[in-house]
Amino acid sequence: MSRDHVQSASRSTAAGAPLSSSETPFLELLARGASADAYEQPVLLARAEGRPTESIVALEQAKLLALRVRSELEGRRRREAELSALFETAHDLAGLRDLDAVLQAIVQRARSLLGTDIAYLSLNDPARGDTYMRVTEGSVAARFQQLRLGMGEGLGGLVAQTARPYVTDDYFKDDRFQHTLTIDAGVRDEGLVAILGVPLMLGHHVIGVLFAADRRARVFEREQIALLGSFAALAAAAIDTANLLSETRSALADLELANEIIRDRSGVIERASDVHDRLAQLVLRGGGVHDVAAAVSEVLDGTVEFAEAAAAPAGALEASRAEGHAVRYDDDWIAAVAAGGELLGALVLRGHPGLDPVDQRTLERAAMVTSLLLLARRSAAEAEQRVRGELLDDLLDARDRDPRLLRERAARLDADLDAGHVVLAARLDAVAADADQEASARRRLWSAASHLAATRHGLAAARDGGTVLLLPLEAGDTATALARRTARHLGTAVHEAVTVGASAPVEDLAAHPDAVAAAYEEGRRCLEALRLQGQIGPRAALRQATRTKGQAGRYDSVSGRVSTVRVGCGAWSSQQVLGLLVVHRANGPDQRECGD
Repeated sequence: MSRDHVQSASRSTAAGAPLSSSETPFLELLARGASADAYEQPVLLARAEGRPTESIVALEQAKLLALRVRSELEGRRRREAELSALFETAHDLAGLRDLDAVLQAIVQRARSLLGTDIAYLSLNDPARGDTYMRVTEGSVAARFQQLRLGMGEGLGGLVAQTARPYVTDDYFKDDRFQHTLTIDAGVRDEGLVAILGVPLMLGHHVIGVLFAADRRARVFEREQIALLGSFAALAAAAIDTANLLSETRSALADLELANEIIRDRSGVIERASDVHDRLAQLVLRGGGVHDVAAAVSEVLDGTVEFAEAAAAPAGALEASRAEGHAVRYDDDWIAAVAAGGELLGALVLRGHPGLDPVDQRTLERAAMVTSLLLLARRSAAEAEQRVRGELLDDLLDARDRDPRLLRERAARLDADLDAGHVVLAARLDAVAADADQEASARRRLWSAASHLAATRHGLAAARDGGTVLLLPLEAGDTATALARRTARHLGTAVHEAVTVGASAPVEDLAAHPDAVAAAYEEGRRCLEALRLQGQIGPRAALRQATRTKGQAGRYDSVSGRVSTVRVGCGAWSSQQVLGLLVVHRANGPDQRECGD
C-alpha cells in the first residue's frame, strides 16, 4: 500500500470512523480479487437498507480507498509479471542456443504482457539500406510478414532512422509517417490501427525495431512503452550475443581449418624433408640417375623411369621444360630433366594419373636432382677427358718426361703404359658446310673417342683436325681389327663415317715416350693413305703393317705417292708391301720398285 493510502487510513482512524463496519466488505473484496464493479455493491446495499448518511459516506471513502489499493496491487502484479518475463528472457539469453528461438520468445512475451493483437521485430539490412521482418507473433497476412521498410518509411522506418520510439493510436490517420503504397497495403491486410515501435540499439547504432500493435484504436501508456523498450534492449543483447557467438564459431572453424592446413603442411614438409634426405644420401653415396628413379618410385608408390630426350614424348617434354613443372601425358606424368635450355631427358611416372600437388613437386624435385647428377657426370667426364688428353699430349710432345711420373699419372687414369698399345688416328670423312659445323663435328668425335678411351683404359686427345687414341692391344688381337672396331664405334656415336689409321703395336711407353710420337705419325700416314684411296669408314682399315726394328718407310702425303722405301736390317713384311703397292698403284704410273 502506498504512503498516501496509509496516511488516508490513519486520518480515517483518527476521525473515529467505524472501520470495522465500513471497510470490512471491501477487505473481503480485495482478498477475493474481485472486479472493480463489485466494489459498488456495499454502497448500493447500504443505501437500499436506508442507513444513515454518515455511514454511506464512510462506505464511499472505504470504497475509494479499496479501489486504490486494488489498483496498486494490480500494478504490482503487472510489474512482477513484467519483471518475471524480463528475467526469463535474460535467462534465455544466458543459455542462448538458437537466436531465432530467443527472438521468437521475446516477441511472444511482449505481445502477452502488453496485451496486443500482434507483436513483431524487424532488423536492418546494411547491404540494402532498409529493414525487413525477422519475427512475427499473431500475424495472419503473408504480405505484411514479407514487408521491407526503407529508412524513414512508415512508423518502423522512422524509428530505425531516428533511434527514437514512436507510437500512434491510428496509423492511417497519423501524418507524421511517410506512407507508401507497399507499407500501407501490408498494414491494411493485417488490419492494424494502433502501433508502438521502439528501437533495438547496440551502442549508438540502431539494428532493428520491436513493435506491438492492435487492430483497434488504443493509447499505449508510458509504462508499456518502457516495458517494450526493455524487451527491445534484451532483443538487441540477444542479437549481439548471437553475432559474437557466430563470429566465435566462425573463428573456431577458421582455426580448425588453419590447424588442418598446418598439419597437412607439416606432413608435406616432413615428406619433402624425407625425399630431400633420401636424394641427398643417394648423391653423397655416388648414386646414379636410375638410383634416383628407384627412390622416387618408392616414395610415390609408382614406377618412375629415366628416359632419354629422344625417347620421351616430345610435346609433353617441351611443355614440362617451358612451364618448369611436371605435366600429365595420358596416364603418365612427365618431368623434364633440363639444364638451361638443354634437354637432358625426362623422369616418367608410369600409370599414375591422379597425382596431388605434393607428389608432383616431389617428381619435379627428383628431375632437378637428376639434371644435377647428369651435369656432374658430364663435368667429371669432361675433366677426365681433359686429363687423359693432357697425358697423351705429353707422350706425343714432351718426350723427356720422367717415366715414373708418367706411370703414376696413367695409373690414376686406370691406364698401364707398360702394356702393348696401338696408336690410332681418326678423322671424320664428311665435309662440313661451314666452320661452326666442322668444329661441332670435331667436338663430337673427340667426346666419343674420349669415352671409348675411358672405357678401354686408354687415352685420347684432339690433334691435327682429328683425334688420336692410345688403346691397349689385347692378347690375340691385331691393330687392323682394333682399328676397324674403333671406326665402327666412333661412327655409330657421331652418326657419321669415321676413318681410322692404326700404327704397329708399341710397348713400354713410359720408358720410351718417343715411340708414341713415331707410332702416331705411322697411324696418321695410314689414315692419309686410306683417304687418298677413297677407302673410308670402318672397312677402310689398312692392312696391319708390322715392321722389325730398323725398318723405315716414308709416305709423301703431299703428292699421295710412295716415294721411297728404305730397307735397313730387313725388309717390310709382304702384307705391308702389298698395302703400300695398293696405295702406289692407286696414285698413278710414277712407280718405283721397292727393295728386296
